[in-house]
Amino acid sequence: MQPPLSSAKHHASSRLVNIFLILSSMIIVYLLVSMFVVFTSKNVLVYFSEQEPSGQTSLDHVVFGIVSSRNSWPDSKEFVKLWWRPQQMGGCVFLESFPLDWDLYNDTDSLPPLCISGDTSRFRYSHRGGSQWAIRAARAVSEIMALNRSNAQWYVFGDEDTIFFPNNLVKTLSKYDHRLWYYIGASSENFEQNRAFGFGMAFGGAGFAVSSSLAGVLAKVLDSCLERYPHLYGGDSRVYSCIAELGIGMTHEPGFHQFDVRGDAFGLLAAHPVTPLVSIHNLPAIDPIFPNKTTAEALEHFFKAVEADPERILQQTICYDRWFSWTISVSWGYAVQVFPRHLFLPDATQVQETFKPWKGGNVFGESYTLDTRKLHPDPCGRSTIFFFDQVYADHDGIKSTYKKSPDNCPYDATSPKYVEEIRVYSDKLDLSVQQLQAPRRHCCDLLPSSNNKVFDIAIRQCKEEELMYMHL
Repeated sequence: MQPPLSSAKHHASSRLVNIFLILSSMIIVYLLVSMFVVFTSKNVLVYFSEQEPSGQTSLDHVVFGIVSSRNSWPDSKEFVKLWWRPQQMGGCVFLESFPLDWDLYNDTDSLPPLCISGDTSRFRYSHRGGSQWAIRAARAVSEIMALNRSNAQWYVFGDEDTIFFPNNLVKTLSKYDHRLWYYIGASSENFEQNRAFGFGMAFGGAGFAVSSSLAGVLAKVLDSCLERYPHLYGGDSRVYSCIAELGIGMTHEPGFHQFDVRGDAFGLLAAHPVTPLVSIHNLPAIDPIFPNKTTAEALEHFFKAVEADPERILQQTICYDRWFSWTISVSWGYAVQVFPRHLFLPDATQVQETFKPWKGGNVFGESYTLDTRKLHPDPCGRSTIFFFDQVYADHDGIKSTYKKSPDNCPYDATSPKYVEEIRVYSDKLDLSVQQLQAPRRHCCDLLPSSNNKVFDIAIRQCKEEELMYMHL
């Protein structure tokens, strides 16, 4: 028996309605999912665009604020001349007033321009051992902003005796986005100094960098912060306190060096961390970094290597010699050490305490925030040192030479009796942002030589699974 025609039509109509409803629901779900994906994708793109560095950072994007005084500038300007590049850099040296022979010291051909600090007499200063000078140093942050450099991405501050290494500074800052709030620097090597001034403070002698976005806000609120901190010692303490009130902490970069030590800083220089050298401070308080030279002569000599390969300067590489069972440490552009015994790599990279504490007399003053070790009590049990002598660069690479120091043990206990020179071969270092973010120490090979007075070493990138250890 066939169903009535009207009933068949009713069922067919119901099926069409159900199909239509299902298709409509699927279309609605599809549209909702599509809108969600597009919205999410846009937000993801926005997030990453805010996190990624905005364009290539160059020296033209960095503005320097150097704090000095009319009495000290005539001498300290010689330090600044070593690293200042007039055609590429912007900024000021802040003085309380011009020197009497101002024309002599406002040398725009080799030095930054001189600027006069604003009046700070309205701010209280109550620290017993300091000076109102500290407020002037802090206000350099707001006063440098008044220069209105439209292309400024970073503001870098330092003392008159801070030596910056411009290429490495720019390379280090290139890891960060200036549109975000960054306060970049390093603490002191000395435990007591950090305990006194704060482990989270970027020490002003080492220099510190403030992103342009943070500097703009900081300049507006700095004077109000200065009213609350009359009891602090330095300008860097005041800047740190104000930045902390904005909720920002220091981003630590170990290439900035306060150098709160005295005497022979060889141990610090020879065991530099695997990061570009950005700054050195307190050079008047330490011995000349090369023997038989004045501080000025030693720095000029050092900058020969800096100019040849700035990113590799002081980078430590460890080699092991099977034949003589030596451990060899190359601190490029500065010194090569030959140790007379096997050293595990973590031991070879420790900082030797060749220096004296900034302030002795207590356990904190003689303690450091670095992995240090005492010098061997017997000079003939220490490493034999070869200091940087010359550097040669061409299209084939870079050759640097190191001559044996006259201050080594006279018995040649740690090196071949007749070796007088070590030659190191390398390519110019040009690290990518990724390599800077995840640094790795380079490897080296000992090369055969027919001259028993010369020792040859080649530096190269390590292979993926290569280990640096003594092959017994």
